[in-house]
Amino acid sequence: MKTLRILKHLLTTHGQVTRAFPRSALNAIEAAIKASEATHAGQIRFVVEGALDGMPLFRGQSPKNRAIELFAQLRVWDTEHNNGLLIYLLLADRAVEIVADRGVHAKVGTEAWGKICRQMEMAFKLSNYENGVISGVLAVTQHLVQHFPDNDRLNELPDRPVVL
Repeated sequence: MKTLRILKHLLTTHGQVTRAFPRSALNAIEAAIKASEATHAGQIRFVVEGALDGMPLFRGQSPKNRAIELFAQLRVWDTEHNNGLLIYLLLADRAVEIVADRGVHAKVGTEAWGKICRQMEMAFKLSNYENGVISGVLAVTQHLVQHFPDNDRLNELPDRPVVL
């Protein structure tokens, strides 16, 4: 299984990421995040990464650990009210992870995030990337509206998806 994963990652190209997420899809995802954040006080980031490379790949870094690493690197944790949330897609694995800051995670929890991730992964298996991400943003929005309804705060994080 490890060899197959390494091979998938080595064969996943930036072109595949671009085909899955063309500019129009990235614009639609950005618009969905903007619309979402207009209804609550949460801060959402979306990151898609084609594949792991180098030592992280050969050491078997999990999508969850990579998502946590990016959560820190992109400073999603650094919001005033601990209300940042990262949706991460590792395309080579077709794996989705949601990492939420402690203020959000304490109110929603692992089970709810896992359910959203599995729904997104089902869409990705059908190559329905744009709608899969947007449906994930909408599902996250339902939780954020419920637990963080105050939307009069500044937008602390960029809404534009990150492509790695």
